[in-house]
Amino acid sequence: MKKSYLLLHLAVILAGFTGVFGKLISLNEGLLVWYRLLFSSIILFVILKLLKISVKISTQKKLQISKVGLLITLHWIFFYASIKYSNISIGVVCYCLTSFFTAIFKPLIDKEKFKISELFLSALTLLGISLIFHFDAFYQLGIGLGVISSALGALYTIYNNRLVQHFDSKVINYYQMIAGTIVLGLFMPVYLYFFPVQTVIPSTKDIGYLIFLASFCTVGLYVIFAEVLKKIPAFTVNLTFNLEPIYAIIMAFLFFNESKEVNISFYIGLSFIVASVILQTLISIKRK
Repeated sequence: MKKSYLLLHLAVILAGFTGVFGKLISLNEGLLVWYRLLFSSIILFVILKLLKISVKISTQKKLQISKVGLLITLHWIFFYASIKYSNISIGVVCYCLTSFFTAIFKPLIDKEKFKISELFLSALTLLGISLIFHFDAFYQLGIGLGVISSALGALYTIYNNRLVQHFDSKVINYYQMIAGTIVLGLFMPVYLYFFPVQTVIPSTKDIGYLIFLASFCTVGLYVIFAEVLKKIPAFTVNLTFNLEPIYAIIMAFLFFNESKEVNISFYIGLSFIVASVILQTLISIKRK
């Protein structure tokens, strides 16, 4: 169990870099996500071949995995759009609402009773988010996109939690990345019609960032993520991922000077989010 928690926090650190790459890469959110999916698919294909892991499963199971993969594709699009229309700090803090949506969606989907502790901790996170939302009307579009992103992220975690009990995590991610690449690729002409760009080919610098993003912050992150879900409940995983903004905000402050763009209500809201993570960790330890 200790190993699972260590892996979980490693995944959180890797996740902290995703927002930074969203700012560094000059492509719009649609193209960024498509290239991330494509590069991740290629990397996973090579890994599966090297490890000699079979990817032969029935068509029905492929479709089952692929549908969940489309959730993560949509989650990424809205996540990077949130960053593009606001900043890294806002985009990653909005992701903290994933635990709130998990506490609401999971009992409804699995037909279980709502857990008071999860609702309380989610309310604490929601309070922190509301304080951050309030700090500047200029970022309302980015915040709205971030909220949608977190809802999609919660649904992905819940449904992916079911898949990891039956399939190898690398095989799951392989088919999810392929499904996202194909489906988003088919819709890309329509997407680019409404959101035109000067070029669809990434620069040399962007390719370097995309390879790093795909290798470590996608393949590495989501394989760890899937393994962790086998031992740790989805709510705890999502709540622990609320620490992601801490790492991302530190990097945003250091490299993009975003500290000038936030005020005291942002820091107060962030403290509520950190408190919710600490309390959940203590509750989990006590239960074990």
